[in-house]
Amino acid sequence: MNIDRNLRTPARLLLAVPVAALAFSLAACSASRPTVDQVSDGLVKFMESQGQGDVFTEDAADCFAGYLVDSKLSNDTLNYIAQGKDQASSTDDADLTQKILQDNYDECTA
Repeated sequence: MNIDRNLRTPARLLLAVPVAALAFSLAACSASRPTVDQVSDGLVKFMESQGQGDVFTEDAADCFAGYLVDSKLSNDTLNYIAQGKDQASSTDDADLTQKILQDNYDECTA
């Protein structure tokens, strides 16, 4: 019985290698978190595409971007915003984005 245990240990170690490689590769694929400046630029770009560029100031974009980047929004959603897209990676992120914008509207647009 001792011999079986010795044979199984190397097999288990060999199985751990692909699992570790997979976990590392998945971690490397996730998008990095954009900066406040990148998110701010994306907000301005989006607002300009909607014809609101003249009423949405860069100061307001910077303010909103700070709250968005500091939130629990996913990196993917923040990258969409930084690209000027009206897109979220999940409905939870879409709801959170709306909440952040609504909660900070008075402060950021004052």
